[in-house]
Amino acid sequence: MHESHQSESDEPDSGTKAGKPKRKHSFFVELLMLAAVALVLTFLIQTFVARVFVIPSESMERTLHGCAGCTGDRVLVDKVVYYFNDPKPGDVVVFQRPSTWDQHGGAKRSDNALVAWIQDIGSQFGMVESSDEDVVKRIIAVAGQTIECCDDENRVMVNGNSLSEPYRYMPGPEAQQDVFPKITVPPGMVFVMGDNRNNSRDSRAQGGGGANGFVPVDNIIGKARAIILPPSRWQGIGDHNPQALSAPAWQTGIPAGLGIAAAWPTLWLGRRVRGMLTAGGRSAPR
Repeated sequence: MHESHQSESDEPDSGTKAGKPKRKHSFFVELLMLAAVALVLTFLIQTFVARVFVIPSESMERTLHGCAGCTGDRVLVDKVVYYFNDPKPGDVVVFQRPSTWDQHGGAKRSDNALVAWIQDIGSQFGMVESSDEDVVKRIIAVAGQTIECCDDENRVMVNGNSLSEPYRYMPGPEAQQDVFPKITVPPGMVFVMGDNRNNSRDSRAQGGGGANGFVPVDNIIGKARAIILPPSRWQGIGDHNPQALSAPAWQTGIPAGLGIAAAWPTLWLGRRVRGMLTAGGRSAPR
């Protein structure tokens, strides 16, 4: 009788790749990998989807806080919306300061290269004011529209129609809007103004006003959607279209009037049909 022997090939080889336990990365390496992935995702989101911006001035009071002595709002800006739609009147937008506007040099950065780099990273998360001095204003008129100031009630006019601007902030009952010349917005441009109407350097005066005050649509970064900090200010940012005036009272009553007018014939017809069906049921043979 021959004794069976296990071949060498059948024996487990502790030196083979399959026989070795899977090597795990150290906690420090995994932490670095996680941080790298997080930074890449943050960069992609900030570049293409949304970004947080600091409101550095009081020109959009009281919609957005940036007043002296108060905590500046951090707003979430939607970058996707204008991939598919054109900016429209009433949108609160963040945009890069046009070359025709007065240049203020942007937010100050440290002379220390490392600290300046940290400040730039912080601006991506809305913790520090942007160094390229991005601006936030509200679109009042778009290409092809003619804007002027003002009617007898001190309201801005577009295409001869007075605007409805519930967001406008004018301290003092006797305050009047600063007058500016009548002008038509050219293609590819928008006309912007601050909600704090007489405390805002905008399309009316930047670069001396006129054609220099327009903002190229290509400069628009995105639409401000919500205030995310401080927590006491959590709220959405309205985009009331100032050119969409409310309908006259008699027009708002039309649907109700039509409903009342149609109610009686409908009720009468329903009763007639019900009566016919009832009579038919009685006369039917059993």
